Amino acid sequence: MTRTSHQQPGKRHQQPAKRATILDVAAAAGVSRQTVTRAMNNMAGISAATRERVQGIAAELGYSPSRFAKGLVQGARVSVGLAIPDLTNPYFPAFASSVVEAATQRSWNVVVDDYGHGTATALDAVERLAPQVDALIGYLGSHAAQAQSLMGRRPLVSLDYPAGQAAGRISFDYHHAARLALDYLVHSGRTRIAFLDSDQGGPAASRGTAVAAVADQLGITLIRRAAGPSAPAARAAVLDLVTGQDAPDALLVFNDLMAAGALKALQEAGLSVPRDCAVIGMDGIPLGELTSPELTTLSLDLRSVGRAAVGLVEGLLSGGVAAGTEQSALVLRHELVHRESA
Repeated sequence: MTRTSHQQPGKRHQQPAKRATILDVAAAAGVSRQTVTRAMNNMAGISAATRERVQGIAAELGYSPSRFAKGLVQGARVSVGLAIPDLTNPYFPAFASSVVEAATQRSWNVVVDDYGHGTATALDAVERLAPQVDALIGYLGSHAAQAQSLMGRRPLVSLDYPAGQAAGRISFDYHHAARLALDYLVHSGRTRIAFLDSDQGGPAASRGTAVAAVADQLGITLIRRAAGPSAPAARAAVLDLVTGQDAPDALLVFNDLMAAGALKALQEAGLSVPRDCAVIGMDGIPLGELTSPELTTLSLDLRSVGRAAVGLVEGLLSGGVAAGTEQSALVLRHELVHRESA
């Protein structure tokens, strides 16, 4: 795994342009696709005149074989970029590891860019990665369409932003996750349920929106608080919450890292978990098994997420999956993993 430390898109670019295919070139030139392959890769077996004619038609149609296709002929390795916002959050190293595992099984190379420090943005990461890679996977949020523009016809798979206009998308069913957690807490007899959200806004707000919608459907008067997406920030927010008039008997928390801070706050406040207050996190990172008590969580199978992302890239590169179609938009679901905290 390699780690690296914008042209502004035009308004008319919304979806990846439909690229000319090898079949288009073969039909226009009146030759077989095998002849096109030989011509484009300067292989033996065809005349110089045929090679030049096929290459000329390919240029007119805007066709160029992907590095993936060349790899099938020449043995070159596919290189995939991975843009993630923060390697200090345990979720992202776990996710990155799952992508590297799936890519390595295909003998692909992965180039990682951690853009969440200083003034860097997702687009900065894509701009750095684009010259090096055949495809890109990333948590890009509202920058997905601009990132795809930077990648051109090379596929980009955007995660956790279903509205993004990328070649491929993987999103998560937060309404399903919220229903799992809130149903469980209600049936456990909890009557004062709080949701500790992240204060990041943007795409991160989709979790809070889903939790609020499901709470309304279930007739739950939800206590809502927000904090920075870190354990210390969550600890401070929960200490303030449990010492006030709205002290909850259950906490659903934006992610497992913040849930670890919530457990620390409840311990400092002299409250027993789960007797006085149940706690449920979200994401299912290994950290949850190391807390005391062990954390009940809405878990994603991160290995499955990585396999899905790399598999989608493979389909887009090979042409087995068409960009921007129903087949290129995957929705994954959490499961409720019961441990000691709820």
